[in-house]
Amino acid sequence: MRIRRVFPITLAVVIVAAALALAVQLRKHAPPEAARLLPGADAFVYGDFTWARKANGGKLLLPVAHDPEYDRFIQETGFDFERDLNAVAFAIHYPQSWPGGGSGGAASEPRFSEVFTGRFDGSKCLAYLRRTAQSVENYNSLEIFTIPLYGRSFRIAILGVDIVAASNHDDPAVIRGMVDRSRRLASPFGGPALLRKYYKRVQLASPFWMVARVEPLARQSGAWATIFPKPADLVVSASYSPLHLPLRVDALHVRAEAWASSDDDAREIADKANVFLAMFRSAEVSVGSPGSDADVKALFDSLQVRQEGSRAILAATLPGGVLRKLSESPEQVQDFGTPPAATKPHSSR
Repeated sequence: MRIRRVFPITLAVVIVAAALALAVQLRKHAPPEAARLLPGADAFVYGDFTWARKANGGKLLLPVAHDPEYDRFIQETGFDFERDLNAVAFAIHYPQSWPGGGSGGAASEPRFSEVFTGRFDGSKCLAYLRRTAQSVENYNSLEIFTIPLYGRSFRIAILGVDIVAASNHDDPAVIRGMVDRSRRLASPFGGPALLRKYYKRVQLASPFWMVARVEPLARQSGAWATIFPKPADLVVSASYSPLHLPLRVDALHVRAEAWASSDDDAREIADKANVFLAMFRSAEVSVGSPGSDADVKALFDSLQVRQEGSRAILAATLPGGVLRKLSESPEQVQDFGTPPAATKPHSSR
């Protein structure tokens, strides 16, 4: 009798523990909450800047230029990107007229939707938005502000104390959908279809990643068309090797995976990428001594391209020295990697 009483309790405990373990695993492999709020789109980019601050003594790796207009924005809103931005998730909407179609509707150029997380002064931000907005829509108990910006309607909504959504998509339903999804934020099954399909290929705990549909025949594809002969799906992510955090970061391990429609297409992508790598390495040798910058040499030496079935994979290691140089002054970044004879002298630190 005692065994019959204990067994159901034990079974219930096991079921609850298994459910909790499953939920933890689902959340572990789900996109970040900010990315799950984004609408369906053709490309997604995510950056976690809390990591960047730890790696750079509390500042962003790439400083934000302070012009009078930006300083005025900081004063009126209390929000400073370098100090207060924790993470940002972007959705990129290709124009419908592009090959393969896109989620941007009739727009002639890509449109963007964003989710920002960070420290916001709610009262200051609301006052600023109400003062600058052309119109305000009350939707689902939240205010959606429409601000004219570069000839487009930029819509923004404060979803919570630490999260803001925005979009310049022509369709107001896009940001309304982001508001609706913010009410279901805890679901690990949410997020755009393209992101759900490929996020599992993002490296674990990657602070920066991109998932994109590449359309090489699109008018603005640029360099993509030289590497991608046909449409493909691209996943780029970076994992870091910490060394005495928060003082410095040893390296970022970057991996890019191109998912082609066939093995032959993947082989062509890998071959073209290898040709570009050979050209870069030749240029490095031709401009001066290969050891002019040890970090640059280490980066080039780490670049590898291989094919695995219908995937073309590029792997590289970005040394911590490269990241630290990127956080320095524009003159230093411009001179980075050039031969000593061509660089301007810098004062010692």
